Amino acid sequence: MNIIGIAGSLRSGSFNSALLRAAVEECPAGSTLEIESIRGIPLYDGDVEAAQGIPARAAELKDRIASADGLLLVTPEYNNSIPGAFKNAIDWLTRPPADIGRVFKNRPVGLIGASPGAYGTVQAQSAWLPVFRTLGMRPWFGQLMYVGNAAKVFDASGKLVDEAMRTRLRNYVRGFTEFVAAEATQK
Repeated sequence: MNIIGIAGSLRSGSFNSALLRAAVEECPAGSTLEIESIRGIPLYDGDVEAAQGIPARAAELKDRIASADGLLLVTPEYNNSIPGAFKNAIDWLTRPPADIGRVFKNRPVGLIGASPGAYGTVQAQSAWLPVFRTLGMRPWFGQLMYVGNAAKVFDASGKLVDEAMRTRLRNYVRGFTEFVAAEATQK
């Protein structure tokens, strides 16, 4: 079973990228969690799409997601909502609209996130739900994973050092991979 994981931050020291790397470490045997990036996807512009088509990086990422069994989004929270760069990438991945079914329809999706703030990414994760519904995705709600006070959870190199949080992450990844496997058997 193969899951694609995408962190929605472009910052090199991103807590969300660190959380995704920690999730890879916690992936159970028989499953893989491959890290992908939104880096290189330009701002959406319908004129660019009409003149040049889908940017190569967006097309590559669409194909990677379409061939995976599941998708794990690791979202930052900017101003109590979805980061613009992350939403922009998803918008490119829905172009042309005829590809939405191939890339997103019935795709199992997990959602986690880390923030320096005390409440983690509660608002951003809620803001993603209408997007998932619009794209026809199948979100997993078996466990919530909001990492607050991320500077205390990760060390300066981005390693997850909080063992209680590691246990929560391990349980999340295990539950999500079980959900993805169950969804795959229903196809």
